[in-house]
Amino acid sequence: MRAVRAVRAVRDVHARTVPAPAATVGALLDRLGGEDDPLFPTPAWPPMRFDRPLGVGADGGHGFVRYRVAAYEPGRRLRFDFTDGGTGWHEATVHPLGPGSCRVEHVLESQLPLFRRLMWSLVIRPVHGTVVEELLDNIERAATGRVPAPARRSSRVRLLHRLLWDRPRAVPLPGTARLAHGAFPRTDFQDAWQLELRPGMPPEPEAWQGVLRGAAFPVVGRTDHEILLGGDTRQLGFRASIHVADGRVTLGTVVRLHRAGGRLYFAVVRRFHPFMARLMLRRFHRRLALAAPSAGEREAPRA
Repeated sequence: MRAVRAVRAVRDVHARTVPAPAATVGALLDRLGGEDDPLFPTPAWPPMRFDRPLGVGADGGHGFVRYRVAAYEPGRRLRFDFTDGGTGWHEATVHPLGPGSCRVEHVLESQLPLFRRLMWSLVIRPVHGTVVEELLDNIERAATGRVPAPARRSSRVRLLHRLLWDRPRAVPLPGTARLAHGAFPRTDFQDAWQLELRPGMPPEPEAWQGVLRGAAFPVVGRTDHEILLGGDTRQLGFRASIHVADGRVTLGTVVRLHRAGGRLYFAVVRRFHPFMARLMLRRFHRRLALAAPSAGEREAPRA
């Protein structure tokens, strides 16, 4: 006989009364997932993105959560069906309460087997609830300019936020990192680690110089998209490139070995170097994201 999995429904509801006309809030909702999205809480969380303009059939999601637009009533309602193997949906609606007030509601329903229900309770639900509450903060901030009681992240959410943060990927040293490529006539070692910039993160390389915080390397070169730091010893020459372009930040390293002592020294260092480079880039990427203005804060001055 086939085993029957115990599947149960989960339902999660978040709502807030916003002292602004429904038309104002609805217009903000219509920009969700766009390049100028004023609501989704980035860069603290991965942005919501779709493969086409917002409308029925648009595929996308945020982070590892994937869904498709199943229903769209401009200014009033957005419904998404999950497409990542689960069943269920989530939707946002705007309900007028009067000429200067409305109620915004976000509802999630899903059918989950036992294991995924445990994951929902322990991991997904607290993170999901925080993201939705911060989205509601941004609605209120963008529509009214203030949030009397902003959401707070619990200690569990802060821990999960740290653990789930983007991880750098190994890439070739970008061709446009000209300072790094021209640092030495010949290099004995080079590598590069890269992360995507989230909306609202600084695109200036100077803002990323702190990725090597604690390392006393002087700046030896600078362009509009790259800062080169490094130094030379009798054993080797070392350069670290911080390159920011095309929506990505890349931490690159080039090394020139001078003598046998340098080769012996770097044979040990290179075992730890990739781990340390990834760690420094990941930590600083998260630090800058948390320090950057939220989508609602970026929208409020324009409003």
